[in-house]
Formats: sequence, structure tokens, C-alpha cells
Amino acid sequence: MMQMRPDGPILTRVEGAILEVTLSRGKANAIDLATSRIMGEVFRDFRDDDALRVCILRAAGEKFFCPGWDLKAAADGDAVDGDYGIGGFGGLQELPQMNKPVIAAVNGICCGGGLELALSCDLILASETATFALPEIRSGTVADAASIKLPKRIPYHVAMDLLLTGRWFDVHEAQRWGLIKDICAPGDLQARAWDLARLLESGPPLVYAAIKEVVREAEDMRFQDALNRITKRQLATVDKLYSSDDQLEGARAFAEKRDPVWKGR
Repeated sequence: MMQMRPDGPILTRVEGAILEVTLSRGKANAIDLATSRIMGEVFRDFRDDDALRVCILRAAGEKFFCPGWDLKAAADGDAVDGDYGIGGFGGLQELPQMNKPVIAAVNGICCGGGLELALSCDLILASETATFALPEIRSGTVADAASIKLPKRIPYHVAMDLLLTGRWFDVHEAQRWGLIKDICAPGDLQARAWDLARLLESGPPLVYAAIKEVVREAEDMRFQDALNRITKRQLATVDKLYSSDDQLEGARAFAEKRDPVWKGR
């Protein structure tokens, strides 16, 4: 079981098989190199801990989720191409083999690298007060991860509008383009995230792992090539699932008209 972090820029708590990670760094929750390295360790430990099945990523306070890179730290010497640690910026977007579901609970301002961090999660819930932007264009740099991810997730011309203008958009527009799952009242956001996490916690972890690996590996493959890799059990998570007690349990539970009991093996 991973250790709890009761203080510092990253707070964690565990309830059942759910890990809650809270970004709590100053007024804006901006991420510097040291914080990014801590986040990488937290998400790596979550990935590797068989007792944990679902993660919630949230932020302290009401005004900011995360504005991304800490420009003040950069002015003090943090290099933009420095050591972000395992998983890259924010510890998540480049973390290999992250085969467990991660939920982002976005409150307030979510821009730049903060939006890229949210896009690294599988499901995004957002407060009615959340606002989004990719303002890197205004500071003469590129939103690298967003430039890769966004045109694959929403219509090309919408993605280019957001990237080229750096304009702000609200939760309703974000939901219209499919970036977020649900809009929540500010006071309900954390509870709604936990309700969703508990729903996923009750599901089949080996199936979740297979879904995430299939989606990730198939992204740049032709349909038939990807399907062949699945049917020939060439993906590790799929091979494990097809040989698992859980798959037999699913069939038994259906035949016996009861809820399955998933053990992750």
C-alpha cells in the first residue's frame, strides 16, 4: 500500500481501493520541477499498487485547479526542459503502462499545463465555475501535449482555434466538445468525483486495464492490425484478462444471475 502524504504540495488519502491526489501548492497550484517529480512518484506508486484501482486528481482551493507551469519558479532557475521526473510534466501524461482509471475533478482555472494534465486523465468532471484555456501562444511557447492530444479528441478546427488564439472557454463549451463528462455545482464536485470513483472501484480491474492498453496501443494503428493484436493476445493486459479467474467469474455470475465479485486475478 502506498504511503499517505499529509502535507507538502501533493496530498494523498486512500479509501478502499481509491486514491485521492490533491494538488495543494500556493494560491494557484502551479507546478514546478520538484512538485512534478513528486507527482510522478505518486502516480507511479498508484499504478504499481495492486490494492488500488481508481485515482481522483483534484486541487485545493476554489479559484484554481492548475495554471500549469510555474513561471515564477522558471524565473528563479527552473528550466522549462528540466527534469520533470517519471511521467513527465505533472507525473501523468508520459507515465508508461498507466492501466487504471484516473478521474480529474476540475475546479476554477484550468489552463496551459493544467489543462494538459486534466487531458491526461480518463474522465473529467468540472465545477460550474471552471474555465479553460491554452494561453501558451501569448507567452511565445507551444502547448506541446495539447497540440498532440486536442486535435484527436475534438474537431480539428475547434482545437486549432483554442491553440492558435489561446482564448478562454467555459464548462458548457468544454462539455459541448466532449472534453468533460459532467458539470457539477461547486459544492458537489468532490462528492460527485467520489461517487464515480466508487462506481469504477466496483468494476473489473483487469477489464479496465485491457481497455486502457487497447485504446493507447490502437491510437495510431489500422483497425484490423489492432484487432489482430487483441485476438492473438499480443497485448499483455488482454492476455492476462483472457487467462484470469475474473473472466470466469463474469460468466458464472451471469449464469447464476448474481453480481460478480472481482478479484483482479
